[in-house]
Amino acid sequence: MYLKTLGLLIISIFFAGFALAQDGEQQIRQMLNERDAEIKKLIGTEGSSYTQEQRNQLKEIINGVIDFRSMAEFALEDTYTEISEERRERFVELFATIVRDQSLNRLEIYRAEVEYEEIIVDGNQATVSTVAQLENVRTPVGYEMENRAGEWVVTDFLIDGVSTAGSYNTQFQNIIRQRGFDALFDSLERRAARSST
Repeated sequence: MYLKTLGLLIISIFFAGFALAQDGEQQIRQMLNERDAEIKKLIGTEGSSYTQEQRNQLKEIINGVIDFRSMAEFALEDTYTEISEERRERFVELFATIVRDQSLNRLEIYRAEVEYEEIIVDGNQATVSTVAQLENVRTPVGYEMENRAGEWVVTDFLIDGVSTAGSYNTQFQNIIRQRGFDALFDSLERRAARSST
């Protein structure tokens, strides 16, 4: 009797976990599809020009699901906890500004058709594999995601297998080792100032 009850409990837990994973997969697919549709509606047809208001809207939609703090913390490694809270907050702001601006460098890429290859949900973590096709070019695009209070956020994205958070980590750590955190901070301040002019 005990083994039968234990077996039923294990099966129940398995199916509950499976159902949650399916719900998570559906939520992620819906969120990414809605975001993609909004972006495509804003960018319009090929050759369209954009007002500053449209560019600002695009920037918000494209980056609205990204957890910049998580990416900044990963990029800085131990330095993140060593600097003051005030400087940390400013660093996250600068980091977000630079990533947001770079997201508008080539708007035509957002016209690509997106094909979902795999969405793997494991608890509050998820990995999404897609392929973006623009004309004859197929580009693998992946997302690392985390569920925060019922909302899925992107903690890293990979283009052609290259991690965005990992790339920033490599750049930032090289600067910190060679010239120190202050040099990195000042460099980001200058880049952010140029982007706002």
